[in-house]
Amino acid sequence: MREYPRPLNRLVNELSKLPGIGGKTAQRLAFHILSLSDQEAGELANAIVGAKKSLHYCSICGNLTDQDPCIYCSDESRDPSVICVVETPQDVIAMERIREYKGRYHVLHGVISPAEGTGPNDINLKSLIVRLQKDDRVKEIIVATNPNIEGEATAMYIARLLKPTGIKVTRIAHGIPVGGDLEYADEVTLLKAMEGRREL
Repeated sequence: MREYPRPLNRLVNELSKLPGIGGKTAQRLAFHILSLSDQEAGELANAIVGAKKSLHYCSICGNLTDQDPCIYCSDESRDPSVICVVETPQDVIAMERIREYKGRYHVLHGVISPAEGTGPNDINLKSLIVRLQKDDRVKEIIVATNPNIEGEATAMYIARLLKPTGIKVTRIAHGIPVGGDLEYADEVTLLKAMEGRREL
């Protein structure tokens, strides 16, 4: 198999470093980028550099933002007594899509994972404690980490850590998705669905 020219190889290699992008997809993306006009390619490059330069983490919640504090922390109409703790900035966007949650956020930028060598000091947890010490309006913490081993471990750690403060710590319910079939659900999903059941 013939090698690509060096600049194309470099582009494919860099694209393949992106999450979820394998070698074939990186090649397709590289050839698509090369088919763009100079102006379109320049706009793509400028968008990447511009986003990298202008985006940073909110000093209060840790969300990705271009202003400080972010739009959620600076919005006076949001309920300051409830904080939803999520793993990533993408999770904030997912929560906002439901259009029902009107509280504040806190982004951990990861989860506790002993297997990966990630402990409580490696995620954005200390700033949550400092935040709670400074703001006595907070009455509830909603832990919305993913329903996997690491997410559960992180949720339990946060609950144990905050128990002495008297702040209510809740966990989002997990279970059967809307439109899902019981026969295809695994045991853990069914168990979580049973645990999260509510009265009709």
